[in-house]
Amino acid sequence: MKHSSDQNAARAVIATVLLMSASLLLESGCGKKPEASAAPGSNQASNSAAAEPGVELTSNQLSSIKIGPVGTFQFPVEKEAVGTITFVDNLSVQVFPPYQGKILKALVELGDEVQKGQPLYTIDSPDLIQAESTLIGAAATFNMSSKELARAKDLYSTNVGVSQRELEQATSDAQTAEGALKAARDAVRLFGKSEEEIDQIVASHKVDSELVVRSPIAGEVTAYDAPPGLLVQPGTAPAPFSVADVSVKWMLANVIETDSPLFHAGQPVAAKVAAYPGRTFDGKISKVYAGVDPNTHRVTVRSEIADPQHELRPGMLASFVIQVQAPTEATAMPVNGVVREGNGTMTAWVTKDRKRFLQRNVKLGLQNGGMYQILDGLQPGELAVTDGAIFLDNMLLAPPTD
Repeated sequence: MKHSSDQNAARAVIATVLLMSASLLLESGCGKKPEASAAPGSNQASNSAAAEPGVELTSNQLSSIKIGPVGTFQFPVEKEAVGTITFVDNLSVQVFPPYQGKILKALVELGDEVQKGQPLYTIDSPDLIQAESTLIGAAATFNMSSKELARAKDLYSTNVGVSQRELEQATSDAQTAEGALKAARDAVRLFGKSEEEIDQIVASHKVDSELVVRSPIAGEVTAYDAPPGLLVQPGTAPAPFSVADVSVKWMLANVIETDSPLFHAGQPVAAKVAAYPGRTFDGKISKVYAGVDPNTHRVTVRSEIADPQHELRPGMLASFVIQVQAPTEATAMPVNGVVREGNGTMTAWVTKDRKRFLQRNVKLGLQNGGMYQILDGLQPGELAVTDGAIFLDNMLLAPPTD
């Protein structure tokens, strides 16, 4: 009985070993079957396709795109900013009267162009009246002393009742009167009166209280606050008139502080304003201010722009393009040869046989003149789609059914 049990146990162990061997053989055979049927290089092709998806075009579809070699392009290194137009401070003058008085009349209007020395307005000046009265009195005294001197000289020459002392006194009086007259004429001349006008005052013995205030520079009347009857004083704002040389304007742009080291006096500037679409006003940087706005962390850059036709107006909003470095030559592609994908990456299409096209990720840099700077992904000389890249992109996403 015991012998029979031992035989049964041996048979069970042998059966278990046979089953395990069969299972191992089956597993080994299943693992080798795909390897035998796989074509050489199929795994490499699969990885390449995953890296660069591709499409193949028919001859008719090729007419929808343009193909050309990747080239280079000169990209200017520029910075953009936004600012405003303003007058040049040191070419703008507030025209105050030299003396206190009431405005009689304004001779020009806001926006008029004036020449240096041109009358702007007149005032009724008590100081002028006083100066002219002194002039008339000095002229009368001089005439009288001159006559007394002539009479004394005549009597002294004939030895009739005039001593040497009296002649000397008459001479001194005449010289004093002459000096007073010259001083009086100079005082009236400071009010803007010409020599002819001064002679007329002396001859007519009448004062002219109208003081003419003239423009100290040639330019345009940029501010007006001179109604008749207004009492004005030297240096008391607002000035009756302001005149500015408007052939040059300032443009003040605010740039971020991290870009401020790139800007220097003398760099070329191109500005555009909405009032003149398509126009560019050229100039150059004249000053980079030292201070930084603590709220916006921006630095003010001032540019001088020639405006001979007086087209730019103070307060106009302007956009600036400032060339901060010399142009750089780099690999480039037309903008129509690059597509922005839904995930934000940029792609281009390359080909070797002008039939099958592969999509490739590219890294972009500058953009100018309808060209993108290619920092990575393409090399000069490669054949690529220069126009119609979106057509290939659409085919990849939704291939045609026909």
